[in-house]
Amino acid sequence: MSNPPPRARLNRDRVLRAAVELADEVGIEALSMRSLAQRIGVVPMALYKHVTNKEELLDGMVDVVVGDIEPPAPGADWKDAVRQRVLSARASLLRHPWAAQVVESRTAASPVVLDHMEALVAAFRAGGFSVDLTHHAMHALGTRMWGFTQDVFPTPATPADPGERAAMLGRFAARYPAIVEMASTTERCDDQFEFEFALDLLLDGFERLHHQGWTPAGPP
Repeated sequence: MSNPPPRARLNRDRVLRAAVELADEVGIEALSMRSLAQRIGVVPMALYKHVTNKEELLDGMVDVVVGDIEPPAPGADWKDAVRQRVLSARASLLRHPWAAQVVESRTAASPVVLDHMEALVAAFRAGGFSVDLTHHAMHALGTRMWGFTQDVFPTPATPADPGERAAMLGRFAARYPAIVEMASTTERCDDQFEFEFALDLLLDGFERLHHQGWTPAGPP
C-alpha cells in the first residue's frame, strides 16, 4: 500500500490565504480560529504559531488583499498611475466582499498597506505635485484609494403589498419630488460607473489645481 502524500507544511502565508478563501465562502462573521483550523485540517492551537489572535489574522488577511493590487503600467504618468492603482484596488476588493468592512476596522497600517499608500503619494510627487497638494489629494481620495466608498443614499425597504408600496411611494414623492424625479428618469445605478465617474472628477480636479499652482493660501 502506498503512503499518502505528505501534508503541505503550515506557514503564515498558507494560514492567511486559507482564511481569505474561507471568508469569501462563508463571510467574515462566520470566520473563527476554530473554523479556519477545521478548513486547513489542523488543531486550533497550531494556528497560534503563525497568528496570535483573530485581530492579527484580520490584519494579515488585509495584507493578502492589498498585496494583490497590481502596479500601473510602466511609464504611466501620474494620473494614469493613480487611476490604475485605485481601480486595481477596487478589483481586488470586489473579489472579496468582506474586505472593505475589515479594511475600515483596522487601527494601524501594516507595511503592505503603507506600500500601497507610498505608491500613490509617490505618483503624485513624480507628477510634480507639491507636498501640500498631495496631502490634500490623499485625504480627498479617502477610502476610494482602497477601492470602495460609503453609499450616501441607502435604499429604504418597500412593503411587499402593492397597495402599501404605492401609498408609501406616493407620500415619498409628495415630500421629496426632486429625489423621485432623479430616481425615475435615470437608469439604474451602476456601482463601477459611479466609482470611476467620481474618481475621474477627483483626478481632473487635482490636475487643474496642480496646473494653477495651488497652495494652501490659494493660487499664486
